[in-house]
Amino acid sequence: MADAASKCQREATPLPTSATTGNDELCIPKRSKDRGDDNAAIGRIWMWELTQMIVSALLTSVGINLGLCILFFTLYSILKKQPSNFDVYAPRLLADGKSQRSSHFNLERLLPTPGWVRRAWQASEEELLSSSGLDAVVFMRVIIFSLRVFTLAGIIGVFILLPVNCSGDQLQDVNFANLTNNSLDVFTISNVKNGSKWLWMHFCAVYIVTEYRYISSKRIAYFYSSKPQPHQFTILVRSIPVSVGSTVSNSVESFYTDYHPSTYLSHVVVHRTNKLQNLINDAKKLYKRLTHLQTEPVQPKFKRNGWFGLFGHKVDLVNHFERKLEDLEENVRLEQSDVSLAGEEVRAAFVSFKSRYAAAIALHMQQSINPIHWITEQAPEPHDVYWPFFSSSFMRRWLSKLVVVVACVLLTILFLIPVLIVQGLANLGQLEVWLPFLKSILTITFVSEVVTGYLPSLILQLFLKAIPPIMFFLSSIQGYIANSDIEKSACNKVVWFTIWNVFFANVLSGSVFYQISIFLEPKDIPARLAVAVPAQASFFVAYVVTSGWTSTASELFRVIPLTCSLIRKPFAKRTDDDFEAPSFSYHANLPRVLFFGLLGTTYFFLAPLILPFLLIYFCVAYIIYRNQFMNVYAPKYETGGKFWPIVHNSMIFSLLLMHAIAVGIFTLRKLPLASSLIFPLPILTLLFNEYCRKRFLPIFVAYSAETLIKKDREDRNDARMAEFFKKLEIAYQDPALLPIKYSSNSSSETSPLISSAEV
Repeated sequence: MADAASKCQREATPLPTSATTGNDELCIPKRSKDRGDDNAAIGRIWMWELTQMIVSALLTSVGINLGLCILFFTLYSILKKQPSNFDVYAPRLLADGKSQRSSHFNLERLLPTPGWVRRAWQASEEELLSSSGLDAVVFMRVIIFSLRVFTLAGIIGVFILLPVNCSGDQLQDVNFANLTNNSLDVFTISNVKNGSKWLWMHFCAVYIVTEYRYISSKRIAYFYSSKPQPHQFTILVRSIPVSVGSTVSNSVESFYTDYHPSTYLSHVVVHRTNKLQNLINDAKKLYKRLTHLQTEPVQPKFKRNGWFGLFGHKVDLVNHFERKLEDLEENVRLEQSDVSLAGEEVRAAFVSFKSRYAAAIALHMQQSINPIHWITEQAPEPHDVYWPFFSSSFMRRWLSKLVVVVACVLLTILFLIPVLIVQGLANLGQLEVWLPFLKSILTITFVSEVVTGYLPSLILQLFLKAIPPIMFFLSSIQGYIANSDIEKSACNKVVWFTIWNVFFANVLSGSVFYQISIFLEPKDIPARLAVAVPAQASFFVAYVVTSGWTSTASELFRVIPLTCSLIRKPFAKRTDDDFEAPSFSYHANLPRVLFFGLLGTTYFFLAPLILPFLLIYFCVAYIIYRNQFMNVYAPKYETGGKFWPIVHNSMIFSLLLMHAIAVGIFTLRKLPLASSLIFPLPILTLLFNEYCRKRFLPIFVAYSAETLIKKDREDRNDARMAEFFKKLEIAYQDPALLPIKYSSNSSSETSPLISSAEV
């Protein structure tokens, strides 16, 4: 390193002590006077990057995460066979009645077995489609698509690009005899000599394909095979004009009988039911408490009615809760009567038609001369309706959208704090300056490897755990009428939040920690990304291992549900009859898969060492998520594959980002012809995206007239349609307005309270 240090003194300005490691002082070249020299200087930064991770630190991170994965797999294989854990590892089978708890003991329960892997692997896509819906198929297709693409990219990257990188001599001081103590940059494009013709190998590896056609055909096939659904015949109408002395219901009936006389079927007006819903929830909670009190012999049956239950006369808790429940039910009936009045009507209604085609006509045609009246949109499935939306005024919804935008911006800014912490941990020199009292501890080899190789990605992953629920909450106050729309909006927010705060924030703050202001110049962005992105390859390899391997294994092990179950069991028992399976959180899981796709697309020609780790992740994810769809999660609603456009947009962005980095790379590495030939690629990508938007996206927005009419003709001679239309007339009644049944004084006092949700 002596020659390199003297060269550094001649050509560059030394960094402060915070940027030193060991006895060798790192340096950054002085800013050159002209643009050409500046680009050359940027190239020299690669050899002295602040965020280098040595191979041993990566191996430490891989070892820790691999050990955790094996532990999770082993414990899952044992715990899933225990009857007391069926509600954690097989809640869907319990809810469907396909699995019964058994107390029969056998030795196999205590031994880990891989049978669940075989069952998850053998399940066909048609079985997954019939049991979990098209959304689950789309999610799995993203993983399958990634496996196919990155298997091909892995062959090119590992067997062609990686040897090219390792054979380079740009990083002249690499000691291959002591490889574990050297930087991972030897495996990246940083080690290829400037102007080397071998860089053309990277130019040839920048193409990718999509399967938009397959998903769109699946969506059409799924529609044809489905039974008649209420949302296919129904639209939501808002901004309904009401004349003086009339009601919303009268206005809707008058309008649609006049202008859609042959196709109009029925309508249901929306009411404000927030207060009523709160009363119903209180009644449900009280009934569950009463039932638990009656069925559990160890529960105390009496309490004192004085201060904090410590003084006064003893009161029979069963009688006390029954009287309180009767009072609540009476309040619910009174509130339902008040809500049913016209004064509580919202100027919105679900309008149903006699055919799908008639509903589509009413949906897509402007209904009134005044375009702000009779505004229509597609109705969601009845159980997918997000009823709190209707209780908000237009001004409140508009202000909520503004608040959400401001909140997302603030959250993005605040998240830079953990990013800076992560980058500080990844750099021992910076960490010793910030926390000098840790200097003696950090000299221990294993500690420094854990801190730089494992801890940064772990901390970042823990912070990211809070983002999906926050984004879901923010989306829920934006005015969407369906839970599925809320989840799609939250998914979009999490995708772009992850791309910016995990990728760009780490890249920019890590590689040019002291020169962030330079990135304010847009024309320099490709060149700066070309420097910054390869320098962060080691961090993202560790991130894939931690956030990919371990996080997916913990999804299988279900740490939080298992812990909650162990805490709850001594205090309450749950029967299989009232058990409800959880739903899959697409907004939390899909962005992670898409982000790993972005890392693979971006890094496979820059640092192909990341590809084997990504392939392991996608293989593990394929097995685990199929197992979870079969045993754990039950679909609450179906979007018909509408998450796929989010997937497509993320793929297009990944390609464009890769092209921008490639332009910068080839410019800095003195291959101007390759850089020029790269320029058509983003244009072709955008043209391809536009073709997909014109050819496939409309299928995900609305079904064609051909599709709807063909499906209507199939149902025309079906005798069951008359019964379906009768159910359709009440399908969109607000559950809070449905009658509540309760036990009378003459009947058994322990009969269950049937809530509106059960009707």
